Amino acid sequence: MIKKILVSQPKPTSEKSPYFDIANRFNVELVFRPFIKVEGITSKEFRAQKVSILEHTAIVFTSRHAIDHFFNMAKELRITIPEDMKYFCVTETIALYIQKYVQYRKRKVFFGETGRIDDLIPAMVKHKTEKYLVPMSDVHNDSLTILLDSKKLNHKECVMYKTVSNDFTPEEVKNFDYDMLIFFSPSGIESLTKNFPRFKQDKIVIATFGPTTAKAAKEAGLRVDIEAPTEKYPSMTGALQHYLIVNQE
Repeated sequence: MIKKILVSQPKPTSEKSPYFDIANRFNVELVFRPFIKVEGITSKEFRAQKVSILEHTAIVFTSRHAIDHFFNMAKELRITIPEDMKYFCVTETIALYIQKYVQYRKRKVFFGETGRIDDLIPAMVKHKTEKYLVPMSDVHNDSLTILLDSKKLNHKECVMYKTVSNDFTPEEVKNFDYDMLIFFSPSGIESLTKNFPRFKQDKIVIATFGPTTAKAAKEAGLRVDIEAPTEKYPSMTGALQHYLIVNQE
């Protein structure tokens, strides 16, 4: 019987989140506690990459983390971002977040509709003469670089922030009594094994989102009971609800 579930993400800001419906319907306690956190790199680490922000005329943002750490780094380096700098964002939500740092002007902010970088490419190709800078996490693959190369765009990627373990306090370790753990990244699995080196799964249900997370869990010797997304259940909440219907009701 599932009574207490740990979701390794920040608590949803909207009360309309499906997680809260699940908690009420199945009478389960949901605890939102990220296993990982994002930190900016130091100015020394950035300089070691030999990247000049001001040599670029457009910035590509794939997340709000990227925006925060880009502008924080510029401030730390005492760089004034030119007013004619263009910004290309994977979603409108991310584009609007830029207002936190600069005045929003439609003529210099572009965004995609789907949240996929492929959807942003046509807008970037229309501005083929721009020199693109892409702030990234230390955890990334080469797919974006390959995609931009294929479109013959002038671009440079740089690491601006890193994912680190969000260590548990002794009190949290002592009270770690969950019936289910939900993970969204391989880094979350790494954090579990770091914080709980003697972790025994036994009857604890483990849910993973994304193939790389499932792979990391299995390589760590864990039994994955719920995998998402699938064709039938594209979201974690959908997969979770299905599991609880089958096993709780």
